[in-house]
Amino acid sequence: MITMEKVFSHTRQNDSTQTLTKKLRGVGLRATRQRLDIGNLLFSGKDRHVTAESLHDEAVAAGIRISLATIYNALNQFRDAGLLREVLVDPSRTYFDTNTSSHHHFFNVDNGHLTDIPHDEISVSCLPTLPEGQIIDGVDVLIRIKPDA
Repeated sequence: MITMEKVFSHTRQNDSTQTLTKKLRGVGLRATRQRLDIGNLLFSGKDRHVTAESLHDEAVAAGIRISLATIYNALNQFRDAGLLREVLVDPSRTYFDTNTSSHHHFFNVDNGHLTDIPHDEISVSCLPTLPEGQIIDGVDVLIRIKPDA
């Protein structure tokens, strides 16, 4: 039996897929099934920070059959297209941020949680002299925090 809830859910899902398809095409990416699956997980709510591994776990829990390599590839493609921002916490840990506006982060070293800091809450007053022929492309501040023992 088809209920109104199923009809509305299907309509919302179609609208979301159409919006995401336009978003992907708008940055020059084909709307493949894998990109749509990943994009629906990433962009169907508020801004968030994910690792490839955490997003893979989320996909598996949602019943999406997708490899970790495909997740990595899509995240890097989304980043290159400007849909995500990469936050390098250390050489072995990279997060992807759906908030691409200019802002900074707190990083909790105990639980690995990233929290946005609005851009205007941090002021960088002194930057070093740049090498000849170089310009500043951006300044990212990552503040490492931990619970007060």
